[in-house]
Amino acid sequence: MAEAPPGTVGLGFGFRFGESPYQGIDNVASVNNDNGTDLIPLYLYEGKYLFAHGTSAGIHLVNHEWLKLDLIGRYRFDRLEPEADPAYLGLESRRQTVDGGLEATIKSGFGHLRLGALWDLLDRHEGGEFEATYLYQFRPGRWRITPYVSYLYQTEDLLNYYYSVPSEIPTPPIEPGLPPFPEYTVTRGDDFWRIGVNSSFQLSAGWHLYANLAWETVPDEAKASPMVERDHLLTGLVGATYYFGDLQQTQVGAERSGEWSLRVTGGYTAEETFHKVHRGAVAASDDVETYLVGLTVSRLLDDGEILDAWGRFSLNRRLENDYQDDFFEYVAYVMLMGTGYSPWSEQEWFRYGFGFGFSYAEKVPIVEQVKQAQRGRDTAHFLNYLEATVDFPTNLLLGNLGSKDCYIGLTIVHRSGIFANADILGNVSGGSDVLAGHVECKL
Repeated sequence: MAEAPPGTVGLGFGFRFGESPYQGIDNVASVNNDNGTDLIPLYLYEGKYLFAHGTSAGIHLVNHEWLKLDLIGRYRFDRLEPEADPAYLGLESRRQTVDGGLEATIKSGFGHLRLGALWDLLDRHEGGEFEATYLYQFRPGRWRITPYVSYLYQTEDLLNYYYSVPSEIPTPPIEPGLPPFPEYTVTRGDDFWRIGVNSSFQLSAGWHLYANLAWETVPDEAKASPMVERDHLLTGLVGATYYFGDLQQTQVGAERSGEWSLRVTGGYTAEETFHKVHRGAVAASDDVETYLVGLTVSRLLDDGEILDAWGRFSLNRRLENDYQDDFFEYVAYVMLMGTGYSPWSEQEWFRYGFGFGFSYAEKVPIVEQVKQAQRGRDTAHFLNYLEATVDFPTNLLLGNLGSKDCYIGLTIVHRSGIFANADILGNVSGGSDVLAGHVECKL
């Protein structure tokens, strides 16, 4: 994440590309899309204690000028999908996971030294990885160019999960005459090297473009696997981010400094998609009868001339009506909010907002389970989040009984996986929508 004041909130996207170590698999993209690349939605936050840097997030335990110590979780993109090539049919899939642990960065005028120890948090490879990275940043004009070199060591369990071949393959390959891979077992942990360069360009006060490129060797224990055909890999990432402001409100004028809001929401699961609900298709779901109630806390990030930017966090309760147990949903997002005024006065007539972020549900909503099962598609707890809202000041609707700081309106809530293009969202295609009413008051 580009250097930014504490509390900075941003959104962005990146396209991950590169080579796979496995035979017959040309790139890092999932079999669920034909793009050759992987889309990564970037949800960014840099706080005094908490941080989110797109594919990693965690807690700053120590954050001094010369030393940073983080408790961190990082997404691991390694995987093998047997459907990617007939040679792998019968083998079990090797899944992506989240690794977590400690990462320390020692800073000096001669560069930074980063040391990390991460272990599997989802009990998939059940192993660990240790990293030592030296990096040095150059700052010519608006550019930030950071070459680095890394030494990495992966444990036997991690390598065995991704590169072993069992003695008996449960289902033989479907193509006649296609020989199965011979048995192979990793017998020890192994190391490898990675060199690369990360670069970013500040296009404007908010926009940053970036491009990262890395070359790494493949560990000897992995190269010995009959499934592996490469001894080095080239990977990269290109994309853009936009920083909306910060929770310290350094971009907020004196009149609105310290502005918060609190919103109460309640609604039902809709039948149609996000854009169709926008156009008036407000019927309830034909498949299930479920509801949502929620509480949203918002902090003004930037009071722009045309649009305000708000950082928002919602705690929603999904009421599943005995289809399954009720559960909580956690949503963090940025809302861009515009205001419509009377042409004859400065009276506020309405607000319209659009939000983008992420949603994590303790259980997959039953409507998503039903819809995805009908289409033969996957589901996920963690999905992209969209929200649209329109509301009206209560003093306009209720006169003296209302307040210019309280609003009544409608909210459309949407969870989805961005058309099966994002590994980090489970390559889900599809989602669910809720149409809700709300009351929101500025504090």
